[in-house]
Amino acid sequence: MTTFYIVGAGCGDPGLITVKGMDLLKRADLLIYAGSLINPELIEASGAAMKLDSSKMNLDEICGAIREGISRGELVVRLHSGDPAIYGAIVEQMAILSQEGIEAEIVPGVSSLFGAAAALKTQLTLRGVSESVIITRPAGATLAEDRIRELSRIGETLVIFLGTEKLREIMERVEYPQDTPVAVIYHATWDDQKIVKGTVADIAERADEAGITRTALIIIGKAVLGIESDFTHSHLYS
Repeated sequence: MTTFYIVGAGCGDPGLITVKGMDLLKRADLLIYAGSLINPELIEASGAAMKLDSSKMNLDEICGAIREGISRGELVVRLHSGDPAIYGAIVEQMAILSQEGIEAEIVPGVSSLFGAAAALKTQLTLRGVSESVIITRPAGATLAEDRIRELSRIGETLVIFLGTEKLREIMERVEYPQDTPVAVIYHATWDDQKIVKGTVADIAERADEAGITRTALIIIGKAVLGIESDFTHSHLYS
């Protein structure tokens, strides 16, 4: 076997992994999972004889483990949180292993982006409110410069990953009106999910009061309001 599987675990609730993803998880011989970002119930559900926490491994070690599993003829599953297409860092792994004839098959997952929208009971694209969704992240250790200020000028729904620790700074930089709705969703779809709503002007303070400092998604725009927004009825039901 020269194929390994990159599987999206979904955004928290273990029931949100795909049927195909769960099937591979149960049949895996080797499971390499993304640390605490993965619900422990999914790790326990795996039938893998060997389970490795990739948060304690570097890229070479991860690729080496996949390579060794493949050489033993094992079914290897690399389990990423959410959907691996969004900040999943999967291409680096595939680039190294493809040079050795080891290919990846990707099984999509439910991104925290969609788990958060479900938790808010809204649409990220809502007629008369927002026709586009912009996904981005702030500058940090692995990103020298971001475009949050420029992207905020577009005025559509803005979804910011990996930005909770910089929430106050982000709100100072975006160029939305100060009364623009904002939601911060911690651990979307997990049992300890927490949602804080506010505006560009006060969301940082509200999130601080709620004790949200990490592992949360930031959504800016009137789509956050859902049924309370001034939306236009869709032609779908006309």
